[in-house]
Amino acid sequence: MPPVIRRATAADAEALSALADRLFVQTFVEELAIPYPPADLVHYLRHSNGVDSMEQRLADPMMAVWLAEADGVAVGYAVAGPAKMPHPDLKPSDGMLNRLYVERDRKGAGLAPRLMDLAMAWLVERFGPRPWLSVYSGNLRAQRFYVRYGFEKCGEHDDPVGTWIDREFIMRRR
Repeated sequence: MPPVIRRATAADAEALSALADRLFVQTFVEELAIPYPPADLVHYLRHSNGVDSMEQRLADPMMAVWLAEADGVAVGYAVAGPAKMPHPDLKPSDGMLNRLYVERDRKGAGLAPRLMDLAMAWLVERFGPRPWLSVYSGNLRAQRFYVRYGFEKCGEHDDPVGTWIDREFIMRRR
């Protein structure tokens, strides 16, 4: 049975926090082999994916979070909201896809497009037809996925994970 996707609620904060940690490590440490210093990784995960951070996202009326579950287990999620990146063309009224992650064994099975379709429809309705996103420069699979949705690279920026710096590509929908 395919995963069920629903809008996340405050009751999902702990599950989202654990899922976000697991998928960040799975994607960046295991799949992309980024050698983050352990202390930096722990600090980043605690700050970026902690229950408090998830509760703030879920309580913010300008943000939306979707949770994908299969047999009651969280297997993917997406987060969208106001755009916040260093780009000269970005306006306060712009929106962005903040995150989109699915479990490794769910990749290629249609879950990411389902999450993306929901996030894009929500972003277009609230912020207009040209949302933004930021993607790790070494994540070619994600970049190809976003290009299929009409995104194109329009800049770059540094994203610190503690003392480690990830190079990110800024993309905007055409």
